Amino acid sequence: MNLIEVDNVSFAYTEGIPVLKNVTFSLNNGSVAIIGQNGSGKTTLVKLLKALLKPISGDIFINGINTKETTAAKLARTVGLVFQNPNDQIFKNKVLDEVMFGPLNIGQSMEEARENAIKALETVSLVDKKEENPYDLSLSERKLVSIASILSMDTDIVILDEPTIAQDYLGKAKIRSIVHELVQRGKLVITITHDMDFVGECFQRVIVLSEGQLLLDGPAREVFSKEDVLRSANLEPPYVAQLSKTTGYQGVLLSVEEFVAYYRSAMEDWERRS
Repeated sequence: MNLIEVDNVSFAYTEGIPVLKNVTFSLNNGSVAIIGQNGSGKTTLVKLLKALLKPISGDIFINGINTKETTAAKLARTVGLVFQNPNDQIFKNKVLDEVMFGPLNIGQSMEEARENAIKALETVSLVDKKEENPYDLSLSERKLVSIASILSMDTDIVILDEPTIAQDYLGKAKIRSIVHELVQRGKLVITITHDMDFVGECFQRVIVLSEGQLLLDGPAREVFSKEDVLRSANLEPPYVAQLSKTTGYQGVLLSVEEFVAYYRSAMEDWERRS
């Protein structure tokens, strides 16, 4: 059984104006990026996966449970959602209390919740800020606090809404590391993002939405090779993929590390022939 089954789902906020149209896919573990321009239906889809919204037609199953028959609160042990804006998520006056709230809410003991919260804050490198008010932190740090709040709950599914917003290079590196660690632990990590470089570096599978419909779904390298289809959705491949194309490389490179390895190999080959 897949962790998530989306079966022919449609949704509209206003009757006759569909936001999602007949979307079907299934997800198990691993990392999945859902991409598309503003208005493509990404955020609506994530809210449906969390049972914050219910489909007007079709069905979504989370671990075999139809979201029409449950609530976001009941799914909290399974699905953790990190909001795009941490100010919409954070409400406690102390960082540690904020990160402990989720674990306590799903039934962890005070001792267990504190232990998991400290571990999550260590993961995002903010354990030294545990006694501070979250709103005394920078926006990038508040984003990391909101991520820690979900990590502390140890859900099977982690959804990250625009996780790299307001992050500098080190912050993005930290989030990449967290995604890789979660995947290694067998979690399903989903992101919705406009950061194609982040997608190329971190996510194994890419789902492309355009005007509420599923346009592409497959391995990241395969999806980013379909430049004509991406262009129709007003999307571009990661910068490193575009750069590699200018060198004559016939495939799709997705990270700086891949590009450096390819360039070194090409140079060594050129030197052997010289």
